[in-house]
Amino acid sequence: MATSTAAGEFVWFQEYPPTVPRTIDTGAVPSLVAMFEQSCARFGDQIAYECMGQTLSFAELDRLTQDFASYLQNVLGLQRGDRVALMMPNLLQYPVSLFGVLRAGLVVVNVNPLYTPRELEHQLRDSGAKAIVIVENFCTTLQQVIANTPVQHVITTQIGDLAPFPKRAIVNFVVKRVKKMVPAWSIPGTTSFREALAKGRAQPYARIQLGPDDIAFLQYTGGTTGLSKGAVLTHGNVTANVQQVSAWIGPFLDEGKEVIITALPLYHIFALVVNCLLFLRHGCRNVLITNPRDMAAFCVELKRSGFTAITGVNTLFNGLLHAPGFAELDFSRFKLAVGGGTAVQQAVAEKWQKVTGVGLTEGYGLTECSPVVSFSPLSVPQWNGTIGVPLPSTLVSLRDEEENEVLPGQPGELCVKGPQVMQGYWQKPEESAKVFTKDGWLKTGDVAVFEPNGYLRIVDRKKDMILVSGFNVYPNEIEGVVAQHPGVLEVACIGVPDEKSGEVPKVFVVKKDPALTEAELRAYCHENLTGYKMPKYITFLTELPKSNVGKVLRKELRGK
Repeated sequence: MATSTAAGEFVWFQEYPPTVPRTIDTGAVPSLVAMFEQSCARFGDQIAYECMGQTLSFAELDRLTQDFASYLQNVLGLQRGDRVALMMPNLLQYPVSLFGVLRAGLVVVNVNPLYTPRELEHQLRDSGAKAIVIVENFCTTLQQVIANTPVQHVITTQIGDLAPFPKRAIVNFVVKRVKKMVPAWSIPGTTSFREALAKGRAQPYARIQLGPDDIAFLQYTGGTTGLSKGAVLTHGNVTANVQQVSAWIGPFLDEGKEVIITALPLYHIFALVVNCLLFLRHGCRNVLITNPRDMAAFCVELKRSGFTAITGVNTLFNGLLHAPGFAELDFSRFKLAVGGGTAVQQAVAEKWQKVTGVGLTEGYGLTECSPVVSFSPLSVPQWNGTIGVPLPSTLVSLRDEEENEVLPGQPGELCVKGPQVMQGYWQKPEESAKVFTKDGWLKTGDVAVFEPNGYLRIVDRKKDMILVSGFNVYPNEIEGVVAQHPGVLEVACIGVPDEKSGEVPKVFVVKKDPALTEAELRAYCHENLTGYKMPKYITFLTELPKSNVGKVLRKELRGK
């Protein structure tokens, strides 16, 4: 761990703001449902979520989530602990589904709506999900694989489903008929989201008593085997992390008055915990951005919302800085910008502060830690290139290859202990054992160094993981897909720097079929990989560099 002070305390405690406790009471909030119900009772008629001009108050959210929970319990007959997949972008239907699933005593399985059929099938089969809530736009993907999964119930929703009539009908018509954003699909026996709410409302909701040991999420993250693994996050793990971040950020928030912009997808662990859960706890208005890539519309939403806070990744902040009209926005109420998912670049941080008057505060986390491990003090707004200091009730240890602590000032693998650390990977005891030290610390795979004041600085990655706009991309998965092409003999994948995304995948291919072209291979990848996993560069080689035991030497590919 970090060098202790003369008093035997961790040196990072000296960097804690006076308002931040060194530990949290992990028993204070028994479950996410209890936390949710407390917020709904406290903030009632205030707006909880807003999307495309439509709002839901805390009271409305309370009612709708209870209706949805009742549907899952009474109509579908799902039992405590069953898994329900959610596959949608940022829409009002997401928090309704999320809290409805949790209130029914069930487990949420977040699914990236841009997954290919191969990726979706793996996650549904691995999680054992019995039901899925899916936006119609992505039903064609589900249609291709549902027969190979345990999914028994499909609840479909359209973009405008929670808007009042006639706006609902107009939005859904435009999306489907004018913009043609919904490919034709056919899945027998589906139920519409609105029908599910109506059926649930007609049945008595049975409140489930949940505790910290009950599983809340199977949050999938990539793996070195090429297949994603479900991190088992309990109610205790996630409520602890909400409390930890709340202890850090809460003193800077005016309860019930903040407006948080949520442009990162809620199925991503960062936005899920920091935006969806933390700001709900503080009674804030959460503005959901469905398509943040439309920067013009995004800026219009920012202008209209009166925002006070925003979270994002480096690419999002950089995109906004280059969006026409952003610099002219009114930043008088703006007070908090949090960067995570990937390192914030110095040039972006400095320009952001110059334009908005608010510094970018960085944190560090990973799915396996629910996700936040460390945070920079909000009282230090200038970018400093570190990931801050460990949160309350969080211990950090830097270890060498033999799992021994390194000497002060030396780099070592960042290992974590705390109430936010996952229980393990879903039904994968061997994979779980690999990421914990013999004495029970989670190995992050990131190499860090402690600065004398207790701040942590990431210096390298032990894993070969590629970080594309905050999303984990694992070379083995891409290699596994490319290797299946009949024209490929061998393949290796690395991450290379990219101005827009931080990093992008690059593949090196040895041909089996001399006629294989880059265009053909690119089309094949497009069919089998989500967009952010697509190789940006494809280079053909006559052979791959290998060790004397035949292992591909990825490090020798860098610079080629």
